[in-house]
Amino acid sequence: MSVQVPKGYKQTEVGVIPEDWLLVTANDVCDLVIDCKNRTPPFSESEDYAVVRTPNVRDGKFVWSDLKFTDKKSFEIWTSRGVPSEGDILITREAPLGEACLVPEKINVCLGQRMMLYRPCALKINGQYMLYAILSNNVQKTLFKKIGGSTVGHAKVDDIRYLQISMPNKLEEQQAIAEALSDADALIESLEQLITKKRQVKQGAMQELLTGQRRLPGFSGGWVVKRLEELADIRSGGTPSTSQPQFWDGDVLWCTPTDITALNGGKYIIETSRKITVAGLKASSAEIIPAGSIVMTSRATIGECAININPITTNQGFKNFVPFDSVDTEFLYYLLSTQREGFVSLCSGSTFLEIGKNQLMTYEVLIPNEKSEQTAIAIILADMDKEIEGIEARLSKARKIKQSMMQELLTGRIRLI
Repeated sequence: MSVQVPKGYKQTEVGVIPEDWLLVTANDVCDLVIDCKNRTPPFSESEDYAVVRTPNVRDGKFVWSDLKFTDKKSFEIWTSRGVPSEGDILITREAPLGEACLVPEKINVCLGQRMMLYRPCALKINGQYMLYAILSNNVQKTLFKKIGGSTVGHAKVDDIRYLQISMPNKLEEQQAIAEALSDADALIESLEQLITKKRQVKQGAMQELLTGQRRLPGFSGGWVVKRLEELADIRSGGTPSTSQPQFWDGDVLWCTPTDITALNGGKYIIETSRKITVAGLKASSAEIIPAGSIVMTSRATIGECAININPITTNQGFKNFVPFDSVDTEFLYYLLSTQREGFVSLCSGSTFLEIGKNQLMTYEVLIPNEKSEQTAIAIILADMDKEIEGIEARLSKARKIKQSMMQELLTGRIRLI
């Protein structure tokens, strides 16, 4: 299907762009384009010379976790054709393809396997603009076409060297676009940092409030050691026979660990990806867990919790808590969430970790004797969760706005100059 090209624009291999924009290759606008020659330098214990590998480049940023290092001699060999420096752009040739970021400041780096480097020519292109252009949808799609459309494949060196990008012919317009997108990135980064800080504050509050180290005003009653069987009815899960279609696709919610993972740390579970029938429930060891209970993973991944809003069943990878009247559900949710290390220490199983019902029943925790204090603590932690959720919503919106800005600014649909 032909694309309608507006007046003042032209069709190119990277999409529709303004007539006065240029279509160039990376090689055209760079002083240097080098690759790692499909090798990775030997790793060493020294932390003076970093080896940039594909996992270290994600979403336009340099990822410091799992960074490897090499020795001085290997560094000199691997950088003989050019030493990566501030302002250079790193780009991956595989897994995932086309990830790019700037070389980080104040660190010596060399290229690992499947990595390449651009050194933008300051007289031809704004380096920050080039980075955003590489990460744009149109350029990424063009790159993926070269390898059959798969992000897990790998591109040839020349695919990266002669990667096509569009750009305004004036450096001033490139800079204006780069500054607008950099401002969007700065907002995103500030929100990410704020979320990290708020989570750390919450963790500190949990450590103090859930152990009795800090008491809330108005409460002075004692805390007591209780076994979990004294706080809740602990129920297990089960799976109906998958060979019996009459057991599946019914109206009974059936939770698996994947449903908990999909919450991304959220507190409440409302729906499940699969459901079973009443017949399937009766024919298996699954049990109905009343609304307002806590489902907790007990196999492989231990201690991931959620509060079920509706009656639910789970598979056998769960142990579930139906709190007694003397226990605040949300308090117990937060308390269980802090016990993962203790739960894991009790786990058995040669293939994967698993904690049994009997082990959980006798597991001891410290808890306020008064339910009102439990509730007060839970309210404070819940308020912190709501604050974090609010910031996360702002972050999600900021990311969507940036994506929209990239689509508009890097195609010239919106002109800043």
